[in-house]
Amino acid sequence: MAEELNGITVAFLVAQEGAEQVELTEPWKSVEACGGKPVLVSTDSGTVQAFDHLDRADTFPVDVTLEDARVMDFDALVLPGGVANPDFLRASIPAVRFVRAFFEAGKPVAAICHAPWTLIEADVVRGRTLTSFPSVRTDVINAGGTWVDEEVVTCRDGDNVLITSRKPDDLAAFNATIVAEFAHTGVAH
Repeated sequence: MAEELNGITVAFLVAQEGAEQVELTEPWKSVEACGGKPVLVSTDSGTVQAFDHLDRADTFPVDVTLEDARVMDFDALVLPGGVANPDFLRASIPAVRFVRAFFEAGKPVAAICHAPWTLIEADVVRGRTLTSFPSVRTDVINAGGTWVDEEVVTCRDGDNVLITSRKPDDLAAFNATIVAEFAHTGVAH
């Protein structure tokens, strides 16, 4: 990748379990490979349990909990999918506030697969165009968003850039897009 993310700090928000591992690790590697600093943020300290669809996969150490995470310390946010992960996050008031704060601060946010459930709970999809795993389509529409069936969607119809993708098969396009967009976020904090 030609883009440089030197000094860019990216929060990866996941619940204690349920994140689709490849949707966490592949964007993480892309951010790191371009000189960015990925940080694993979760609802609790310790480790998070990732999944390969419905099967347990690896665990990953939490860098910072939502209790201690400050949006001002990050330049961008990535929301990995998985079915359970965004369902847990949308039930967490601190997680929903954290996500909403990125939009209020005008910082780029990227979400893949079922992750738009958390965006919907944060009430940030109204008037935005996005994609998701197909089963989330009706939820996006009911929340006032426009759903499209595309590999990656970059929406600038708001105070921040919102990048979304449908599923793990779209990761190459998703990763390239987040790196390109995050590289243009301006000077790192």
